[in-house]
Amino acid sequence: MKKKQIIDLSVPIKAGIASDPETQLPQIYYSDHAAGAHQMVSVFPGLNIKDLPNEQGWAVENLKINTHAGTHIDAPYHYHAFDDSGNPMPTIDEIPLDWFFGPGVKLDFRKFEDGHVVTADEIKEELERIEYELQPGDIVLVNTTAGERYGDDNYLDSGCGVGREGTLYLTEHGVRLVGTDAWSWDTPFNFMRKRFEETEDPSTIWEGHFAGRIRPYCQIEKLGNLDKLPPTGFQVIALPVNIYKASAGWVRPVAIIDENGGEQVWPE
Repeated sequence: MKKKQIIDLSVPIKAGIASDPETQLPQIYYSDHAAGAHQMVSVFPGLNIKDLPNEQGWAVENLKINTHAGTHIDAPYHYHAFDDSGNPMPTIDEIPLDWFFGPGVKLDFRKFEDGHVVTADEIKEELERIEYELQPGDIVLVNTTAGERYGDDNYLDSGCGVGREGTLYLTEHGVRLVGTDAWSWDTPFNFMRKRFEETEDPSTIWEGHFAGRIRPYCQIEKLGNLDKLPPTGFQVIALPVNIYKASAGWVRPVAIIDENGGEQVWPE
């Protein structure tokens, strides 16, 4: 029997940490077992709290979050309503499921300083370093300095981003799903803002995302544990929550490392 190692690539949705801008921080309201006991008594007339095991009922959590909280997958619709040919961009519920699993490729960009915009040439150099040639359907994950800072006060300003030409290089090679451990596929907003102030060039704003108007693709943001992955030889499964007409869906992606060398571990 072949051994498989499963690595959780998600981060937890947690309130009270610096995971998002102030206006987008998730809120979680916890209802414990004592509160659940009172709820159960209200549902079942004649039931007494003392009738319940240890006088406890169910526990429930209520969340107030947007679809981009925690580890999530952006749909092309997030980037624009239409592609450059005028076709409607698909929402998360419209993406074919086969986009969300396939061979994984990890690009280690922790050498780049925060705010760096990764180019196509730098992607090529990393692929040469790991001795890999991109294949259609590959899922490319970018390991940045942000990976170890999730929840820290400087998380939103951490990591490099992939620019327009770097993103287009990936999608022209048949990559349909990418991911990053940073808050955004693009460079952090504070660096993007400074670059725009210096150049007054609007093409520097959200350039990696907007590249999806040319070739629609999906991206996973706020990944975890990328430092535990080898460059290649693993499979990724990242099925998003099916939210009707949404720009993104929460996801708990996993990497499967198999002793067969990363060959596909599910049927065609």
